[in-house]
Amino acid sequence: MPIWESLKQFFTADGFEWTVILEALFFTVVLYLVMRTLWENNARRFLPVYLVLVAMLVTVLLCSGHSFVTEFYVSFLTLSLFFLFLFNTELKRGIWNAGKHAPKAASSAAAAHSTAVAVRADEYITGIVKAVQNLSKNDIGALIVLSNGNLPKEIIESGVALGAKISSQLIEGIFIPKAPLHDGAMIIFGDSIQAAGCFLPLTQKDFPKEYGTRHRAGIGVTEIADVSAIVVSEETGIVSTVKHGEITRYVDSEGLKRFLKEYYWKEFNAEGKK
Repeated sequence: MPIWESLKQFFTADGFEWTVILEALFFTVVLYLVMRTLWENNARRFLPVYLVLVAMLVTVLLCSGHSFVTEFYVSFLTLSLFFLFLFNTELKRGIWNAGKHAPKAASSAAAAHSTAVAVRADEYITGIVKAVQNLSKNDIGALIVLSNGNLPKEIIESGVALGAKISSQLIEGIFIPKAPLHDGAMIIFGDSIQAAGCFLPLTQKDFPKEYGTRHRAGIGVTEIADVSAIVVSEETGIVSTVKHGEITRYVDSEGLKRFLKEYYWKEFNAEGKK
């Protein structure tokens, strides 16, 4: 078996160091973790950037005759931790849920609990849809961000913290013209209205003139964070949804329900917790 003999000679050769294998394993694990995190959190556009930077570090290491090993690992870890930090909430959630497997046969208690979670989600969806429809009929502008808990702290703190239960009356009341918080964005996080009157970054892409500040802000926030947004035009009452920097206009109630169900399906796990 020539392959086996070659491997045996490689591992038993004079000067062989097992630390090389451990370093290669460590490098592979970190590289996989970062790539998987970026892929699963809709940040695939960052993958080429990360891989190019890693390739540059490897090239420097090879060209330096391996005298750059310590600096290489420090730079590699710093780079990897930076990309992981962008999705620290999703990473913590994945670690927390690691090893949790659904039982092969769900018990009646688990099924009842799952039903309760669905009922809660339907309640929130109904309230949001009702409010958006009423705002649209009355040509009242609105901007609602569906957060995953990973919005920059500066955005949350730019508005007023509420922590209130979701209700159509409260949503409509906040966006009534001349109300103190009507010009800013409302942040919904799971089962509560986290904040209102928040300022969002505007997209720098070119869009038609009918896309006002609310639309540009709704697009902009979905470009910097893994969130979704609902926009109601003040001029036309047209309802739009935004995801990953892409806007969909003329969304009816059924389309809005599907949009919200997708959000709540991801936001609540089997235990009914955020």
